[in-house]
Amino acid sequence: MRARAEGAARPDGERRAGGADTAPGWAASALDSVLARVARTRAEAGARFPLYADPDSGRWRTTARGSWTGGFWAGLLWLLARHTGAPSDREAAQACTARLADWAEADTSTRGLIFWYGTLFDEDDGDARVRVRDVGARACRDAFDPQLGLVPWGSAFGGPGTTARVDGVPGMVPLLATVDPEAAGSHLRRHLDLCLSTRPPSWSWLRTGATGWTARADPPPGWSRGPAWLLLAVAEGAPLLDDGSLARITDALAPTRSVPLADLARPDGPLDTSAAAVTALALLRLGHRDRAVTVLDTLVDRYLTADGRLLDGCYDLGAGTAVRHELIWGDFFLAYSLAELTGRVSGHPG
Repeated sequence: MRARAEGAARPDGERRAGGADTAPGWAASALDSVLARVARTRAEAGARFPLYADPDSGRWRTTARGSWTGGFWAGLLWLLARHTGAPSDREAAQACTARLADWAEADTSTRGLIFWYGTLFDEDDGDARVRVRDVGARACRDAFDPQLGLVPWGSAFGGPGTTARVDGVPGMVPLLATVDPEAAGSHLRRHLDLCLSTRPPSWSWLRTGATGWTARADPPPGWSRGPAWLLLAVAEGAPLLDDGSLARITDALAPTRSVPLADLARPDGPLDTSAAAVTALALLRLGHRDRAVTVLDTLVDRYLTADGRLLDGCYDLGAGTAVRHELIWGDFFLAYSLAELTGRVSGHPG
């Protein structure tokens, strides 16, 4: 059952977004419900990492090491610890973040997602947090390929290692910037050159024969998270871009609807609320507050259940994997956006 999707509309006054310094009335309660879900998920998952949950039962599919999404779970645990102030929640967040260090030597640019978002809300400024992020950042810098001008997608999750994919840009740009701002800027600009606007979200570099970049079929050009990931990377890397190009790029990536189709080539197919949650955060970070609030209002009103589950996220439409499910990164970016909107975290944590 969804919270308000079937006729339980808010009073008119509650639907209004509020003033420039005031969050909408529904935002705090929505964040509370998402964090309550995090607490239940922690009890269910134990030492494992949640990945996606069945939309009916709410039961999670989990992984032992976290895959590319482990940082989102650590980030949610830190948001929960900030919310409750409970020592047990802080200890759980610390333990989860420490386990991310195992990914430092993995050959994948999703280390940006893992290390940046997994340490972003860590309030412990001691050696543990710095060590985990620094190890990840330096490993990514070492993987930077000067010829390609980026940290390649890598071979950890299959496919050619010399690939550029948009989901290897968010998180990676601010992470690299902590140790090598020049590499961070190059990584962002090369992906913008390849993937901006309607261009494919994944490219491979051919070192033999016809040398150069060649578009890949997977993910498809109409993939929902392509422009969402890239817009978030632009928001994170805004200081590395000039004002004129920033405005142009933002316009090119801005969504035309609050919740996108999982694949534009499948107009009768599922939506992807996780892409909308990523977009909402990007819009907030870029200063487009009213547009972000519109997206968040839609997510909370139509897709967030009363018990804090963001449904209708699409993991992998082509493979038929979790196409209408609760996704851990959808929960994370919804919680992050609501926390920023309500002032529970600063505009530039980390």
